[in-house]
Amino acid sequence: MKAAGYVGRFAPSPTGRLHMGSLVAAVASWCDARHAQGIWRLRMEDLDPPREVHGAAGDILRTLEGFGLHWDGPVLYQSSRDEAYSKALELLKGSGAAFGCACTRKTLQGHEVYPGNCRHGFQPGQSARSYRFAFDEEEGEWTDEVQGRRPWNSREMGDFVIKRADGFWAYQLAVVVDDLHQGITDVVRGADLIDSTPRQLALRRALDPDADDIRWAHLPLLVNEAGQKLSKQTLAAPIELEHAPELLMAALKVLGQVKSGDKEPRELVESRDTKGLLQWACQHWQLSQVPSGSVHWQG
Repeated sequence: MKAAGYVGRFAPSPTGRLHMGSLVAAVASWCDARHAQGIWRLRMEDLDPPREVHGAAGDILRTLEGFGLHWDGPVLYQSSRDEAYSKALELLKGSGAAFGCACTRKTLQGHEVYPGNCRHGFQPGQSARSYRFAFDEEEGEWTDEVQGRRPWNSREMGDFVIKRADGFWAYQLAVVVDDLHQGITDVVRGADLIDSTPRQLALRRALDPDADDIRWAHLPLLVNEAGQKLSKQTLAAPIELEHAPELLMAALKVLGQVKSGDKEPRELVESRDTKGLLQWACQHWQLSQVPSGSVHWQG
């Protein structure tokens, strides 16, 4: 059990209803927080209006409550945080850690990594379309609680966008600003976001050099029969409240928390005791039992 002061979070995007992959991430982060007697925050990553589905945010909240995954404090909506992100950008620009970029998609065609065209200024007649973080740390490593040691090299990632050309804030900046604002100490999320971690570590240090390190845990992804990550884009089926006990049990199995001899959780599912099942899961939660590899899902 982690020492007192644990603050975790779950941060869905309102681009559709929650699916089984979302539930696995929510259950893991909720159990990790509750097992540590910590706080579990809920953040709505509603930063991309063109991709959002009307009514999805409310549906996500109702689904989490219906599954018994109750959060602490008010929901933080990123769409209300423009001022905070603007201040962060100005701070980064003032310290030389961010710069304006005039490049278009056509300009960058053929480059897997940003070539640094605008790092030292624009060509005559150009102006900033987006803003990028100057990723100067050449290499480093961090340790993930599930995936183990993770070395990284900034040359493989390049200077990344923190404010998009369409005027919307980029995920990388918003998530770091909000993690600092909410005092997040532990991030338990899907392994599809693991490559974002070095970027977020660098941004965190640039925005607040004195901030404590976050403990990271990246969970196995659920993949379909074609080996694709379960997502709204791959038409993953939404989870239904009427099947809450069975789906929670399935999530706990994916997370390696239910062993073949565990009778109590099976009895709780049979009696449709969702609350009791979650209490059992919190009491018996072991992050060390979570597998690192992807899990095939046929539900």
